[in-house]
Amino acid sequence: MAQKPSIPKGTRDFSPTEVAKRNYIIQTIKKHFEVYGFQPIETPSFENSETLMGKYGDEGDRLIFKILNSGDFISKVDDVTYSSKNSASLTPKITEKALRYDLTVPFARYVVMHQNEIDFPFKRYQIQPVWRADRPQKGRFREFYQCDADVVGAKSLLQEVEFVQLYDAVFTALGLKGTTIKINNRKVLSGIAEVIGAKHLLIDFTVALDKLDKIGEEGVKKEMLAKGISESAIDKASPLFAMSGSSMEQLEQLKSLLVESEIGMAGVAELDEITRNVEALGLQSAQLQLDVTLARGLNYYTGAIFEVSAPEDVKMGSIGGGGRYDDLTGIFGLKDISGVGISFGLDRIYLVMEELNLFPSSVSKSVDVLCVNFGNQESMAALKLVNQMRAKGIKAEVYPTNTKMQKQMKYANSRNIPYVVLIGAQELEQEQFVVKDMAQGTQQTYSLGNSEEFTEHL
Repeated sequence: MAQKPSIPKGTRDFSPTEVAKRNYIIQTIKKHFEVYGFQPIETPSFENSETLMGKYGDEGDRLIFKILNSGDFISKVDDVTYSSKNSASLTPKITEKALRYDLTVPFARYVVMHQNEIDFPFKRYQIQPVWRADRPQKGRFREFYQCDADVVGAKSLLQEVEFVQLYDAVFTALGLKGTTIKINNRKVLSGIAEVIGAKHLLIDFTVALDKLDKIGEEGVKKEMLAKGISESAIDKASPLFAMSGSSMEQLEQLKSLLVESEIGMAGVAELDEITRNVEALGLQSAQLQLDVTLARGLNYYTGAIFEVSAPEDVKMGSIGGGGRYDDLTGIFGLKDISGVGISFGLDRIYLVMEELNLFPSSVSKSVDVLCVNFGNQESMAALKLVNQMRAKGIKAEVYPTNTKMQKQMKYANSRNIPYVVLIGAQELEQEQFVVKDMAQGTQQTYSLGNSEEFTEHL
């Protein structure tokens, strides 16, 4: 007996209805990307390992899927390396490529390679799958789509303001009201690490802090201790966990905490400017909220950082995130090119919209009209009618075989087709066709020579 097929954990098949709903989200995001002036690019699904490794911190590097070299790759490994059974030393010998972890680092590589063809500031969007060797759980997959928009070559904080507006515009269009756009600044975090005496452990400090919503305050403190951050330093950072009030009130508290840190005060000034400008312009349905514990554990962020939370009545991780990176292209040799970008988490947005029942009923409608097949002559007349409808952009089809009427109607019901066209021998003789409204249960007759009367109704 053949073994039942399966797919790898953390991956999924998508039904026609699911694909239609995902496309609805993608098209909404894409529309707003283009309205805001972003241009599309695409990059390969896999990159040279050296392009990706070392760009996401130790935790990120461990989640990168490596691709084994072609051929007899083991024979090329020397005996000492092979017998050591050390994955860190063995991996570079047997793999030179890896699946992309995100879209930002490949984008930085793209900018460097195509710098002479690009007009700066360059605004790009990219909607493609990425892969992470993560532990699968609700809302967390090993293969998933990212929908990114970035601007490189402009240091103006107006870009951050526009990205907040872009988030708000997309989520409003999707009906996702009540989202929270959290904002912080890596300079603020650097300043905090400086004033508590943990400047040399900045990465460990931010990685632990970024897990606050997952492991809680005590869990974060425990991890910081394990990373070598002293108890006195953690005590000095404690006000972060209890900071409350409006964004402006929290900024005032930060000014007091960071008064002796130049970089920290620079971060506060940036947050102040972004927050004031967003408040002056206003948002449609989202809210901007300062979160001083937001860290986003990726090494390349240097300024403002964002993370979007779903409405409070849905338990879901972040559905978007991003930030400012001052010199990401510098890792590939192109210095002093500042950038900022955001990402939409398509898969999580889908789950939230499904839970809140926000998809329009029309999204899953694959066909507008089905013509019943009564035989050879009748089906040819139906095909002519279908061609006329398709020319007008109406989704229509003829049932392929002359089978029982009951079976054809059941097919129409199972696919939620709203209209069924009947062209039997009598209708063919009278040059007419009958349209049945499946929702209302009513029927209406039209002339085959004047199908526009029906198509205009659609």
